[in-house]
Amino acid sequence: MYERFLSERIAKLRTMKKVSARDMSLSIGQNENYINHIENGKSMPSMQVFFYICEYFKITPQEFFDEETRDPAQMKEIVTDLKTLDEKQINNIHEIIKDLKR
Repeated sequence: MYERFLSERIAKLRTMKKVSARDMSLSIGQNENYINHIENGKSMPSMQVFFYICEYFKITPQEFFDEETRDPAQMKEIVTDLKTLDEKQINNIHEIIKDLKR
């Protein structure tokens, strides 16, 4: 179950980042087919390489496994930006979000 999730999540995050499996493999210090093998279910990353993968996507392992967040790196950036706003600005954004959900 988790093997499939892991391979699909890496593929999705990599595609969103618009990078090839080869380029990602080389960027995390692995051979050029490494990510392709994970995405095709032929292998699993070690814990150390999994952490490199998370660093590559600029997310935490917790964010990696959060299925409800489609783009964890973007969500992290949004939350960081929200933390710089005052209460009135945050309330205004919250109202916009609620309106968009309708």
